[in-house]
Amino acid sequence: MRLAPSSRLLLLSACAFAGGACVTGLGGGPESARGDAPYSAVEQIGRVLVQVENEYVDPVDRAKLVDGAIKGMVGELDPHSSYMPPDEYQAFQSDTEGEFGGIGIEVENRNDQLVVLSPIEGSPAERAGVQSGDLIVSVDGQDPGSEPLDKLVKRLRGAPGSHVKVGIRRAGVADLLTFDLAREIIRVPSVASKLLTGRVAYVKVKQFQERTHDEFLAAAARLRARASGKLSGLVLDLRADPGGLVDQAADVADELLDGGVIYTARHRDRIVDEVQARPGGAFVREPCVVLVNQWTASASELVAGALQDHRRCAIVGERTFGKGSVQAIVSLPGGAGMRLTISRYYTPSGHAIQADGVHPDVPVELKKEEGAVSYREKDLEGHLGPQSSGAEPSAPANVVVVVEGATVAAGPEPTGSEAKSVPDDPGKGSDAVLKLGWQVLKERMASAPPPE
Repeated sequence: MRLAPSSRLLLLSACAFAGGACVTGLGGGPESARGDAPYSAVEQIGRVLVQVENEYVDPVDRAKLVDGAIKGMVGELDPHSSYMPPDEYQAFQSDTEGEFGGIGIEVENRNDQLVVLSPIEGSPAERAGVQSGDLIVSVDGQDPGSEPLDKLVKRLRGAPGSHVKVGIRRAGVADLLTFDLAREIIRVPSVASKLLTGRVAYVKVKQFQERTHDEFLAAAARLRARASGKLSGLVLDLRADPGGLVDQAADVADELLDGGVIYTARHRDRIVDEVQARPGGAFVREPCVVLVNQWTASASELVAGALQDHRRCAIVGERTFGKGSVQAIVSLPGGAGMRLTISRYYTPSGHAIQADGVHPDVPVELKKEEGAVSYREKDLEGHLGPQSSGAEPSAPANVVVVVEGATVAAGPEPTGSEAKSVPDDPGKGSDAVLKLGWQVLKERMASAPPPE
């Protein structure tokens, strides 16, 4: 199975990997054989381990020390290669599969407070009445501010059938609300869709998971049925999509292309993979725009880059994150795993996305809130260079500055298969980038032949 990177903290992978790393031994000189070098390095690690176990001021946990040594070794390579102990590897697999045991809420840490972004459609939290904007003040009696967010999320998750008590403060409600929720298997849809005014399809891909392509096809069929078989355009929203499984991303891009290269992957300057689009697809005829922002990363950049190079869709929004490296996912003994960067991927024209990103056809400059952090792959310490093949992105014809105060997203992030927060007529909504994309799409639709 091929995987690919994800951004928000972020991984992605692509293709199976077998082999070992060559590490220069600390005790070996230039004349040392490459086959001997790794063993010399391991001997040095063993010596340090013995010294720490025998001489450190307090007793130490050997397994913890070894895990730390491996994490440090792999983590020194680049920001996206990492060693995952069993618990982290299990959580990672749940994310790519799109299902886990939990209560079904999306949360974020906002000013040191844990806020519910939205309950997931059909989840225990939604059925119990948890709402967007609720402030979580306790989890099984524990103050959420007393531990890191990732640990708190782990405590909200758990075995199906087990219970968790969540204390909530809600605006306009004086009393503390307490919910005793039974955990279930939560299946997080990765695609949300809606039929807009004028028989235009709106499809948002939130992350590329194991069933994203199937969900994408289901959304296309559902929208086409609602439009009596005749869609006039497509808005593909990839904003804040951190990436995910690259084979799923390539399959989605294939649904909009009628042929040609989708991407190539290169390992040490040699092309090791080239993926081609096949004839036909769910959206090969409709005019389309793709919405992107600085958090559009990895596999989602692959999709945007392919559609741009083939001049299939107009790309609207901010320059994307710039994660163009591919990680292999390696299962290790004891339930651990590793993400290892094995290649860079390139758009059909040969443009290296790594540390550069996709440059929109209609670029948008969003005015950031004061104190807001803005960074991309190129700002990460130890990031890989692009190793460009010489192909450069075309310069944008104009720059659109979105007025201060315009919202970046239309309401809560869609968590189910229906994008309920998106207005029927985006031209009348408050989402400035969607409104601009809508305008660009209408211009393309006006010059396109009528739908068959």
